[in-house]
Amino acid sequence: MKEGILEVLLVNAEDIRHTNLIGTPAYYVILQCGTQEYRSKVSPGKHEKVLWNEKFKFEFPQSEWENLTHITFRIMDKEFFTDNGFVGKTIIHLGGIIAEGTDREFIELRPAPYNVVLEDDTYKGQIKIGFKFIAHKEMQEFALLPNEPRRSFCSSIRNLWKFPWWKFLFLYVQRKSKNEHKDN
Repeated sequence: MKEGILEVLLVNAEDIRHTNLIGTPAYYVILQCGTQEYRSKVSPGKHEKVLWNEKFKFEFPQSEWENLTHITFRIMDKEFFTDNGFVGKTIIHLGGIIAEGTDREFIELRPAPYNVVLEDDTYKGQIKIGFKFIAHKEMQEFALLPNEPRRSFCSSIRNLWKFPWWKFLFLYVQRKSKNEHKDN
């Protein structure tokens, strides 16, 4: 198993439960995978659709693979005086995504809707999430040798001009004269 990075795109939520009795709701999401945890920005729930459009990166070290089997999304509503208005949650198991991404070294799943589970294990609304898993490649093949200096952009342009362009020009002129000869 290689190490890798899981990018999560938190897009939006629709038709989720409103917990506010008065005022407009202000939703945020707590993303948790193993010991890593992120909190999204707060988004107002206007017109039955909540927009976040945020990316989060979770690192997958080889030593912690057993602890990183799923990712939990807890949708919260910022209440008037408190910060703990639980709306619902979604748990997504990552086994297939990580296994396929490790085999291919890259996998991307376009944003798709997932059901939001309430406290009483019923469903209300959907949250749209996309995933991208990138396995770390061996960087030794791309690294410069320790004694080799890094080339500047100007030196690369100079080397380009050293290329014998006259060969291409000669071939072009030959083809052009053959085509003109055929036309006559």
